Amino acid sequence: MFHVKHERFDVIVIGGGHAGAEAAHAAARAGARTALVTMERAKIGVMSCNPAIGGLGKGHLVREIDAMGGIMGLAADRSGIQFRLLNRRKGPAVRGPRTQSDRALYRAAIQDLLADQPNLSIIEGEVADLIVEGGRIAGVRLADDSELPTVAVVLTTGTFLRGVIHIGDRRMDGGRMGDRPSQRLAQRLDALALPLGRLKTGTPPRLRSSSIAWDGLEMQPGDDDPTLFSFLSRAPSVRQISCGITHTNAKTHEIIAANLSRSAMYGGHIEGVGPRYCPSIEDKVVRFADKSSHQIFLEPEGLDSDVVYPNGISTSLPEDVQADYVHSIAGLEQAEILQPGYAIEYDYVDPQALDASLELPALRGLFLAGQINGTTGYEEAAAQGLMAGLNAARQARGEGPVILGRSDAYIGVLIDDLVTRGVSEPYRMFTSRAEYRLTLRADNADQRLTALADGLGLIDETRRAAFGEKMERLAAGRTVLENARFTPREVAETGITINQDGQRRNGMELLAFPDVTPTDLAPLIPELDEMQPEIREQLAIEALYKTYVDRQSRDAEALRRDENQVIPDALAYGEIGGLSNELRGKLERIRPRTLAQAGRIDGMTPAALALILTRIRQDERRRA
Repeated sequence: MFHVKHERFDVIVIGGGHAGAEAAHAAARAGARTALVTMERAKIGVMSCNPAIGGLGKGHLVREIDAMGGIMGLAADRSGIQFRLLNRRKGPAVRGPRTQSDRALYRAAIQDLLADQPNLSIIEGEVADLIVEGGRIAGVRLADDSELPTVAVVLTTGTFLRGVIHIGDRRMDGGRMGDRPSQRLAQRLDALALPLGRLKTGTPPRLRSSSIAWDGLEMQPGDDDPTLFSFLSRAPSVRQISCGITHTNAKTHEIIAANLSRSAMYGGHIEGVGPRYCPSIEDKVVRFADKSSHQIFLEPEGLDSDVVYPNGISTSLPEDVQADYVHSIAGLEQAEILQPGYAIEYDYVDPQALDASLELPALRGLFLAGQINGTTGYEEAAAQGLMAGLNAARQARGEGPVILGRSDAYIGVLIDDLVTRGVSEPYRMFTSRAEYRLTLRADNADQRLTALADGLGLIDETRRAAFGEKMERLAAGRTVLENARFTPREVAETGITINQDGQRRNGMELLAFPDVTPTDLAPLIPELDEMQPEIREQLAIEALYKTYVDRQSRDAEALRRDENQVIPDALAYGEIGGLSNELRGKLERIRPRTLAQAGRIDGMTPAALALILTRIRQDERRRA
């Protein structure tokens, strides 16, 4: 990479967080001459909040980013110090890979992956202005008045746009602790008359590991057979550790309740809305007053770090109150607070102002990605960054945008939710948001997206070869299983319980039985013992979900056809069972003309749309 100013780039990415790193890498992979502009090069890839990647829904996003050649999964695997597959006891569709990361190793991995990417330059500086000519982006102006011409800009400012840090009644300007906010760029966005709002997020106090009484705490190890993020990874890269578990108690809650008025949130110092699914400890005490304790995960921030992240007690209380409630918790009686917890409030742009490519129609050539669009979380930011960077590169090259549908990927669900429904609080991905989640599994992300990404120029030769080999092995394994057919008696002789109906079944049909594994079938199909464990497991999951996946594929196609379905003016929403009262009220008030318009109503769900469509069909049949 080189570091120059006054050069013309195809794409300029502003911000070096998770969205910016992924956007810059994607744009460069797509063939665009790309510059990543950041205030401090050394802080590219910093994990601003919790030192972890993945989780329920979020892990699916990381797998999809990796399947399209992105870097988050690779960095997570290089830095992962505790891998756990969440929901392991549930079906494969809702299992979520997660890793605790070494914060320093993750940042180093991101920086190394960016450094190795051709077509990508990194420039240290603050973007102070956007250069606009003829109603579209023409470049950016830095704080030192130097200019960088371009035709496409990806803005990924995170929590830096007019960022304000709150600790009790004390407030300070900052994009995160120790970093100045972006004020001049915020003023520039004001001039564009964009629909802006305020959101907030929070972080817990950081603790000194050596001051924690670990001996008396429950310890949680990682999985014995770790599930990694990248389809190129085979094993963890560094030593694995355990995390500690402790709990708040009645005394903790008394301290917090007695000081609520001193909290920045409850004291009226913050106007931004916080994330409902990641509440502060103050929120937990107020909203769940019947609970006597809340779980806290004590997560080491690195193998060589003495810093611990106490996941579960984010706060905006004053420092003295933080010390009191921390010291009331088992194992933390003598804990030293290295950095106080704080809330951070920042500007965001209503994502309904974007189109599905993440471009602003009001200013062509400007793409937005990450928390500026009202999301929360590294994974949501990176997913947006990948698509914004790709589409910025394609626009710069005179090519049309790439838009993933809801039936294609969780990335498609994320972006569609944002641009059609907007946000009323920081958006977080969950598996429940995806109506096609049986198809959109973490295990098959590469089968869904890697060939598409290859056609877009996003895949290198190493990934292309690995993917091709895997697909060949899967096809060969599928052929073996489909060609092997057995009578019920032959199957029963292996100990498998089966209905003696005289019907021959092949290997894939037998694997669809809930309790049948490839190991159970090995006596009938010896080739199973010769397959790679990964291939055996993938075929078993395919077999288990085949019927449901086929049905979802038909439903997805039907929904695409039905989006233009006209909704009769007289449709009686009050008579449709299963609709919430809130949705009924909105539908009665708005009276959408089509299903597509109904789908853009805030709070509308795919399940509710299906209920409306069913009612329309029933009414049509009655009239016929």
